[in-house]
Amino acid sequence: MSIFIWQNLFFVVLLVGLSIPLGIYVYHVMIGKKVFLTPVLTPVEKGLYKLMGVRDEEEMNAKEYTLAILLFGLAGLIFLWLLQMLQGFLPFNPEGLKGPTWHLAFNTAASFVSNTNWQAYSGESTLSYLTQFLGLTVQNFVSAATGIAALFALIRGFILKQQNTIGNFWVDLMRTTLYVLIPLSLVIAIALVFQGVVQTFGPYRVSATLENGSAQILPLGPAASQIAIKQLGTNGGGFFGLNSAFPFENPTPFSNLIEVLSILLIPASLCVTFGKAVKDGRQGWAIYITMMIFFIAALILTTMSEQLFGPSFEGVASSGNMEGKEIIHGIGASSQWAVVTTAASNGSVNAMHDSLTPLGGLVPLFLMQLGEIVFGGVGSGLYGMLAFVLLTVFIAGLMVGRTPEYLGKKVEPFDMKMVCLIVLVPPLLTLLGTAAAVVMPQAVSWLTNSGAHGFSEILYAFTSMANNNGSAFAGFNANTVFTNVLGGIIMLLVRFIPMSAAVFLAGNMAKKKTVAVNEGRTF
Repeated sequence: MSIFIWQNLFFVVLLVGLSIPLGIYVYHVMIGKKVFLTPVLTPVEKGLYKLMGVRDEEEMNAKEYTLAILLFGLAGLIFLWLLQMLQGFLPFNPEGLKGPTWHLAFNTAASFVSNTNWQAYSGESTLSYLTQFLGLTVQNFVSAATGIAALFALIRGFILKQQNTIGNFWVDLMRTTLYVLIPLSLVIAIALVFQGVVQTFGPYRVSATLENGSAQILPLGPAASQIAIKQLGTNGGGFFGLNSAFPFENPTPFSNLIEVLSILLIPASLCVTFGKAVKDGRQGWAIYITMMIFFIAALILTTMSEQLFGPSFEGVASSGNMEGKEIIHGIGASSQWAVVTTAASNGSVNAMHDSLTPLGGLVPLFLMQLGEIVFGGVGSGLYGMLAFVLLTVFIAGLMVGRTPEYLGKKVEPFDMKMVCLIVLVPPLLTLLGTAAAVVMPQAVSWLTNSGAHGFSEILYAFTSMANNNGSAFAGFNANTVFTNVLGGIIMLLVRFIPMSAAVFLAGNMAKKKTVAVNEGRTF
């Protein structure tokens, strides 16, 4: 057990140590301050604005900002659906894979546009290289950048005074992608290739097995480039069906550390960014520490459960629950990943969650059902946590009979309506999706387990889809018309309703003047 303690302690220290300078860097990007990449990327940025017909000096109000987000998401949804349906006629398809069914293509498009990356398919047998790198990888970048852009808008809402605008979505999207996501992804991708993660446009290879010499197909593809951004952008969609439990995606302990650290790096750094932006580092650190307390408690519970409460067999010494886990990762790294991926809205896996112990499976489920605010998705996790902060401030203000305020801004009824949309939409859609699935006559045939665990498989699936996560217990057959269509609609609603509410909250906050803070008004 001591090795698990040191392993997790090293991870936490490394995460905090890297997130502080990155958070400061992201703050400089947010306010348009010159950074070390500015001389190289500014001409590219300006050229793209010109190509898009965007005036970077023009700012948007909340309605314009939200409309830009929704139209951009709609364009991505249509493009990705068409790309999948037509992939059999397009290049970079050495295996000659045909397009998926219309409902699976819709579900996949909705999943990646919404930053959920729920996958009801195996990538190596369903999608061409072109669909993977032009469709999925591009959405991994822009969906992550959209979440961060919405957070930037909300932060400006707290900073600005009596303003009708909250920034420019296209500028926020471009700067986040060019200055943050692409450079980090390039570094991570090179590191993963160095560790043995595949990155090629060559066809699949046929190899003889060592056991009996029979032929075995080895799937290949441009995987490292997608894996880097799938982790950094809290996307989580695997290039291969087994995700990061597959050796071609995650071959070594060092690649495992790189990937799992990448999942929380940007969400953690954004807490530092928030503190810098509002000129009160204590606010950022208060949120950071709160998230870390939840994270460490979940890490301890899951690791102890997997180590101490594994199945025991007569005549066999028990060494914990290794079912569904890769030997190279073991209990410690597998438990750590399960907590990290569900604390963030990532959803990638390096072990099968369906094989976790009861408590080990409960903790990831609980983290998702919190709304994935324990670091959460890039941007979305922090604006989700800020919604809970405002809710707490509002209730506390009512309890003591004072006007609720946060960061010098009064919290009023309209703000609370937006907060309620952010907080309540995920659990509501979780319940509706689960209820709709369990009453379907075919529900039993979709499950590999009956009884309580079978119900948990359905609950986990819709919890994952309704909280923009994407992980699964894997015992639930999700590739049906019902699940693909309902799940796709849920993923879109749970992404864009709270995000739109966050932007309108930002717009309303920006219009307000600040009030003097005194002891009675500080919460």
